[in-house]
Amino acid sequence: MRAALLIITLLSSAAFAGPTRLKELIEVQGARDNALIGYGLVVGLTNTGDTEQVLFTMQSVAGLLGRLGVRIDPRDVRARNVAAVMVTAKLPTFSRTGSTLDVTVSAMGNARSLAGGTLLLTPLTGADGNVYAVGQGPVQVGGFDATAALASIRKNTPTSGTIPQGATVERAVQPSLAGPSLVLRLRRPDFTNAARIADGIDAALGGKSAKALDSAAVEVTVPEADKANPIGLIARLEAVEIDADVRAKIVISERTGTIVVGERVRLRPAAVAHGGLKVTIGTQLGVSQPGALATSAQTVVVPSQQADAQEGQRSAVKVPEATSVDDLVKALNAIGAAPRDLVAVLQALKLAGALEADLEVL
Repeated sequence: MRAALLIITLLSSAAFAGPTRLKELIEVQGARDNALIGYGLVVGLTNTGDTEQVLFTMQSVAGLLGRLGVRIDPRDVRARNVAAVMVTAKLPTFSRTGSTLDVTVSAMGNARSLAGGTLLLTPLTGADGNVYAVGQGPVQVGGFDATAALASIRKNTPTSGTIPQGATVERAVQPSLAGPSLVLRLRRPDFTNAARIADGIDAALGGKSAKALDSAAVEVTVPEADKANPIGLIARLEAVEIDADVRAKIVISERTGTIVVGERVRLRPAAVAHGGLKVTIGTQLGVSQPGALATSAQTVVVPSQQADAQEGQRSAVKVPEATSVDDLVKALNAIGAAPRDLVAVLQALKLAGALEADLEVL
């Protein structure tokens, strides 16, 4: 129960804090990934594909065969080795024709597994409707689905898989960086960090070259000497280091009971009384016998249920003020609650105004 809190100390110790490169904090506006999507067929499955009830799969098979010179009515298609899939990928900025992309393949119909299948030639289009890449190749699935006459077993999600380097870029994306200024977008908007980034860039370039537009963007005026080489300017800006500020935050996973505490979390003095309610419901079986003179009655089993409730007896615990992660861990351990119970304790401390941090529950 205390292991999760020990991990908090190791991950959040202030001794590891230091300057952060702009490369980790910003992105150049206009240089971003683009989402691609396509519809295709996976073939070569071992009787785990879509059934005849998935009409669009049968229509796709008939259409594919028609383009290859084989005419067939979609209603006559009986193929359990084929599955209709959606294919997705991300097209990086400044990608060149001939580059390869990783693609994700997900079943659309009632296919049980895509293991062992091969994706046929699938055009991948962007939001503008243009084809930017073409995907094809064997699907890699991180799970399995085995079905017998009276039993079945499944691990992970066999209806979704990936094709490493399974798409080839057919249309290049080359945004222009030429211009009098560059706009740097913060991955996590923050007014303090935006101001510090502007000051750090001014110190690196000299003069007043940068201006924070808001919490999410910093505008940099391109010096005359760098207008012919904006890539070199961006590389120098990415190497600039600042003391990045972070919000005080506690991340909680109710599913696993994991609690991760950030560096700047503060705890004011408070009193906590935490107790548990244990409810037990038991079933006892009794026998009802018919009378001695009964002729048609039968012996039956009569269940009876008993309920018992026990409430844990715990006194209030004084939680001292905590100004460091180590002090906070000791204060939480003093409460004596399991990590899962600490979720409710931390939420109550936040509502009481004793916890100075944002709570993010996953």
